Amino acid sequence: MSTLLIRHARVLVTMDTQRREIADGAVFIRDNVIEQVGLSAELPDHADTIIDATGHVVLPGLVNTHHHMFQSLTRAVPAAQDAALFDWLGHLYPIWAGLTPAMIHASTQTAMAELMLSGCTTTSDHLYIFPNGCRLDDSIAAAQEIGMRFHAARGAMSVGQSQGGLPPDRLVEDEAAILRDTQRLIETYHDSQRHAMQRIVVAPCSPFSVSQDLMRESARLARSFGVSMHTHLAENSSDVTYSREKFNMTPAEYAEDCGWVGHDVWHAHCVQLDAAGIALFARTGTGVAHCPCSNMRLASGIAPVRAMLDHGVPVGLGVDGSASNDGAHLLGEVRQAMLLQRVGYGPAAMTARQALEMATLGGAKVLNRDDIGALAPGMSADVVMFDMDQIGYAGALHDPVAALVFCTPTHVAHSVINGRVVVRDGRCVTVDLGLVRERHNRLAAELVG
Repeated sequence: MSTLLIRHARVLVTMDTQRREIADGAVFIRDNVIEQVGLSAELPDHADTIIDATGHVVLPGLVNTHHHMFQSLTRAVPAAQDAALFDWLGHLYPIWAGLTPAMIHASTQTAMAELMLSGCTTTSDHLYIFPNGCRLDDSIAAAQEIGMRFHAARGAMSVGQSQGGLPPDRLVEDEAAILRDTQRLIETYHDSQRHAMQRIVVAPCSPFSVSQDLMRESARLARSFGVSMHTHLAENSSDVTYSREKFNMTPAEYAEDCGWVGHDVWHAHCVQLDAAGIALFARTGTGVAHCPCSNMRLASGIAPVRAMLDHGVPVGLGVDGSASNDGAHLLGEVRQAMLLQRVGYGPAAMTARQALEMATLGGAKVLNRDDIGALAPGMSADVVMFDMDQIGYAGALHDPVAALVFCTPTHVAHSVINGRVVVRDGRCVTVDLGLVRERHNRLAAELVG
């Protein structure tokens, strides 16, 4: 058994049931589980590995609830820079048709490294396009190599343009084949145990790219295996119009009709979720992945997150795909979430600590987990440390926790995932980022042409 001690934090943000913030705090970890949390003077003074967190804010690893990592290959593509959602997809679908397994692997590692350096320790990824032999297995292999806690969402598109859907026909799959492959992935990779590093999520892409039958059958499959479900919903006004014209229902009504509400379900965006939808999600425990940067980039609107939280809807944060953000800095997303709610609903709409809570406990709840998102005995050993002795925080140390959100986002100094140090002194230690970056840029140039 190995032990790890993190001690002398400037502030230790626990996110425990009492929301304690401990000056000169410490965390003692045995193997992959937190054993003790408290004052440095009260915890053991020895361990196999000791990290001196003097001058650092220490907090639970951040949780990313929505991403499309393959899109890291198509950041800032000129044709798609100034388009709303449907036109943006129309520009990019033909490019993504050229994806290969090597590209999926490379983009996953690039995206995960970017997330890890921003303070994220657990991420979901929604891969919904599988041309040229691509499989979700390619993402899973990349995650295992870099050492990130991973909820791999098996996305799918089955309704092409000839059937009234948005994607080109050549990018959709047969629905029976989708369900077979999803079951294969669950049986091969899903770990339902506490502290699991790998879980599978059932994730048809969106109302405008799959059938009602696939939504319903996917829900049945997911619940028969006890796995979570994820899709896009009510992302912008065009999305709402499509649901009304195609199904004669609002997006929330459509989700309920298909069996897509409950504590085991979370929907991405929900920018245009109406009051009835918010009440439905609150009543059923249905989660939302809020993606503020992407929603601004595509001019989708301001999601009513304040109202969702006030009604008890579980809300986490997501960076979304790196072709609609075009980045994956989760601490930066925390800042934008706070600022965007203030733009929409006033200066008291969201505090810095409320935004951080969405990125930790909120994300854990959305992913249907009770073992991440807080620093407390028995929780998974996912811990991140931000060095406050940087120029960007100068003058902000009256409240170093709020400074993390109000000031310009920085990279972590150290990160621990499942008890393993994966970032040390600001450097990712599980992969060679120079090689990852070089490979990624070469493949991106090959894909976009």
